[in-house]
Order: sequence, then C-alpha cells, then structure tokens
Amino acid sequence: MLQVALKRDGLEVVAVAGVLDALSRIAAAHFDLLLSELHMPYAGEGLTTVSAMRHAHPQAVTVALSGYPAPKEALSSIRLLADEKITHSAASGLPLPESVATILEHDRDVTIRYWMELVEHDVELTCIPLSLEDRTGHLPNLIADLVNRLRLPPAAKANISPAAREHGDQRRKQGYTAAMVVEESRILEVSIFNTLQNNRRRVDFSKVLLDVVTIADEVDSQLKQAMFSYVEPRPGPVWSVA
Repeated sequence: MLQVALKRDGLEVVAVAGVLDALSRIAAAHFDLLLSELHMPYAGEGLTTVSAMRHAHPQAVTVALSGYPAPKEALSSIRLLADEKITHSAASGLPLPESVATILEHDRDVTIRYWMELVEHDVELTCIPLSLEDRTGHLPNLIADLVNRLRLPPAAKANISPAAREHGDQRRKQGYTAAMVVEESRILEVSIFNTLQNNRRRVDFSKVLLDVVTIADEVDSQLKQAMFSYVEPRPGPVWSVA
C-alpha cells in the first residue's frame, strides 16, 4: 500500500521483503529515505536496517513503523535507537567496534540457545524427538565454518563446509525430510542476525553490509552440502539368487 501511494506521488520506490534484502540494497545503491517496519518478523529486527542506513547513508531520513500489537515493546525499541544515536554522537565512552566474525564467535552459545528456542516452537521439527546434543550438535561446527569464511580475504576462495555434509547425513539417518533441513537452515540464519541485532552497538559497520551478504551465501552453501545427502540414492538391499 505504501509503495503504491509513494509511487503515485512521483517517488522512486524500492520495496524489499526482509532485513537481508534491505541490507543488500543499501550496500548497492543510494537512498534518500528509509521506511522500515520494526518487526520483520521478530521484535526489533527493523533496527538493524535502520542502523545500516544511518551508517551507509547518514543524510537519509529514516522512519520506523510498527503494526505490532505491543506498543510498549515498540516504544522501547525506538528509545533504544535514540539512545544509540546519542551514544555514538558522544566524544567518549564509545565501545570499540568488533568484526561480525568476532561477535559471532564470542556469542556462539547465545546464537545456539536462540536457535533452540525457535526450533522448540516448530511443530514439524519437534515431531522427531531428539536429545539436546543430537538436536544442536552440528551447530558449533557450522558457526565455526561461517566465522572462518568471514575472516577470509575478499578475493580468497571459500572452502566447502565438511560439517554441513556430515550434518545432512546425520539428519537423514534421524528421519528428517529435506524440507525440515531447509527450515533448520532458515532458523539458523534468523538466529545469526538476531545475535548481530543484539550487538549492534559493537558491530563494525564499515564492513557489516558485505559480511551480511557473506553470511547469507555461506548459510546457503552449507544447506547445499547438507542437501547432497538427500539427492544421492541410499544403497539398496543386496539380493542373491541361487
């Protein structure tokens, strides 16, 4: 509706579906105005887009919207953004910026716990009963491979994640469908961005847009490796005829 109304008034509008797409567009083009929903789909995720726009295009006007039925939570998010702006304007007391790789490495366990919370609310994934270790055992290695990818020089060729292939083999043995593996991967990406959102005051925004693209590419690559377990035929029974 907003897109139609703004175009009618003669504005050039680029509409995106979520945070990742928004960050990619912000890195690739110039914008004068950002309209962002605060909850995309989780509380406060829109602030990641707002923060990225402020750093990439400081002259752009940013407007935060919310149709979320929890006004106190939305107001807290807006106040947090205002506090962040004031903090970054101060001459002292600024936290030292950290790379995305360092933040994800330090907060690995936090990311895994958030991933587990989301999985526990997914009826399809929890229909297969697994212990906590069996459910999350692959995540530390996948996150470690992601951190290593983020630390590669820009022109370096990324290595294939062996942990992702092992994860796919394990999930197939545990009875997961291919769709369930894809959903787990989506939840991992959401959990990673949640960690970055919670650490936005520490993030080195000079590289965050490229890092976001790298994260998406690595998660997709890991999913591809996991899916090889589902496209390769299982060995069938051996029959002998006497």
